[in-house]
Amino acid sequence: MNQRPPSVESATAPRSRFAGCGLLVPGLLWTTLFCLLPMVVVLAVSFATRGTYGGVLWEFSLDNYRDLLHPLYGRIFGQSLLLAGMTTGLCLAMGFPLAYYIARMPPRRQALWLIFIMIPFWTNFLVRTYAWIFILRTEGLLNTVLIQLHLISTPLDLLYSNEAVLVGLVYGYLPFMVLPLYAAIERVDPALIEAAWDLYADRWSLFHRVLVPLTKPGIIAGCVLVFIPSLGSFLTPDLLGGARSMMVGNLIQHEYLVARDWPLGSALSLVLMLMVMGSLLWYLKAQEPPAGERGGQ
Repeated sequence: MNQRPPSVESATAPRSRFAGCGLLVPGLLWTTLFCLLPMVVVLAVSFATRGTYGGVLWEFSLDNYRDLLHPLYGRIFGQSLLLAGMTTGLCLAMGFPLAYYIARMPPRRQALWLIFIMIPFWTNFLVRTYAWIFILRTEGLLNTVLIQLHLISTPLDLLYSNEAVLVGLVYGYLPFMVLPLYAAIERVDPALIEAAWDLYADRWSLFHRVLVPLTKPGIIAGCVLVFIPSLGSFLTPDLLGGARSMMVGNLIQHEYLVARDWPLGSALSLVLMLMVMGSLLWYLKAQEPPAGERGGQ
């Protein structure tokens, strides 16, 4: 009985699959060494005990997580969530009209405006934050201009407050909202907007019944890209908020470097990571199509 020789495709398929798996090794190795192992170390330290003079005693304890129930930590977490949420809302309110304006420009002007949006990334974030100190301080640019215009008689106390932190966060993360919104709006067919106008839709109906559903992926992506780094921000509240404003990132830095309580700092870090993971899971859930649409596909 004659047997058919194996085809070239069947003979090379296992080798191709093996080669494809080999390409994953560097990435998996990097992720394991620099992402998973540090997280395992932080998890282990969070259940340890602080030494008398700092350091870590490898004695299992849940006291670090019990300490997080203290109202002080709850207030700091609540303030961090509030500032991150307000930052996301303001970035969305300012970023959507700007992204829509850029997306409806001619291609050459779009490229120019996108360069303007990305110019801040060419400068170190620390330098840009120090620039806001120069603007907001008592003898700074803003107070000087207001006094010269006779709008105020005494300098305003703007620096080292939650409001200054909010201004710095919105300034720092606004491009992260504009870019995904621009990508989503640019893909919207202008004929759909014209059809809405032809059907006598007013501006509000056009916005929430046409633009928002069509650009929902960009809105969600922008909100996640702004909310997550704002929640764990450290530099902006440290420089613009001072001792009057503390967020979770500043609290973790204080526990690690000042109080030398590594177990409590690790517990705080894990809680913050859980909050971030919750945001990412919400993003993935929001990206899923409704059950009716999945069933119809």
